[in-house]
Amino acid sequence: MKKIKFTNGAGKITALLFLITILLTPFVVVNAGERGVLMQFGRVQKTILDEGIHAIIPIFNTVKIISVRVQKQEISAEASSKDLQDVFTYVALNWHIIPEETNVIFQEIGDEKDVVEKIINPAVEEVLKAVMAKYTAEEIVTKRGEVKSGVDNTLTARLHGYHIAVDDISLVHVNFSDKFTEAVEAKQIAEQDAKRADFLALKAVKEAEAKVNLAKGEAEVNRLLRDSLTNEILERQALEKWDGKLPLIMTKDTPKILNFNEILKIK
Repeated sequence: MKKIKFTNGAGKITALLFLITILLTPFVVVNAGERGVLMQFGRVQKTILDEGIHAIIPIFNTVKIISVRVQKQEISAEASSKDLQDVFTYVALNWHIIPEETNVIFQEIGDEKDVVEKIINPAVEEVLKAVMAKYTAEEIVTKRGEVKSGVDNTLTARLHGYHIAVDDISLVHVNFSDKFTEAVEAKQIAEQDAKRADFLALKAVKEAEAKVNLAKGEAEVNRLLRDSLTNEILERQALEKWDGKLPLIMTKDTPKILNFNEILKIK
């Protein structure tokens, strides 16, 4: 009986200790699209907690949850073109923290808000100024794809050094000053008018050339016809149309039937 009671008491103690262990060992849940930065007395550890449930030691360990999902940041920036025109750009940037480097970015920069304010916004503004300065205002419009590619490549390389990946960047709006816009519109209108005038002039030249060529063609046809109408051909054509009756010419003396050759004036 004493042994049975001892066993029951040991089991209760074990269960109590297990319960205390569970209560004193909290769990951290890392949701989808997040990573947990594990810290030991505030010091960032190399271990990064993936998605799922993790047990940590109270007081000894703390965890900072960081999102690694793709996030969108909209930024308005002002720059100058190569020909010193003001360029107003509205950018939409899709980015995310590199999951494998979550602990480093938290240690060096901070959380997502710090990343946006300290790194992304200044980087976008600086990159836009650097890239826009390589193009004239007209080239920024006509070579928009090239400009976007330049911004994308430069910004990707810059942010990668801060453990940030660029998913996409869009130049939503690229505007210029009202004065410059009016000048561009006036230039386009002038160019269109000049092109129209050139077209009308070219059209007139072509029409004149066509008339000259037509006249030359008609003259050549007439020349060929004239050269080809020999006496024999004229005689044959007359015979083909003759009804078989010779013309009778009345004179004072006697009627006279003209010779056919005389009709054709053949000597």
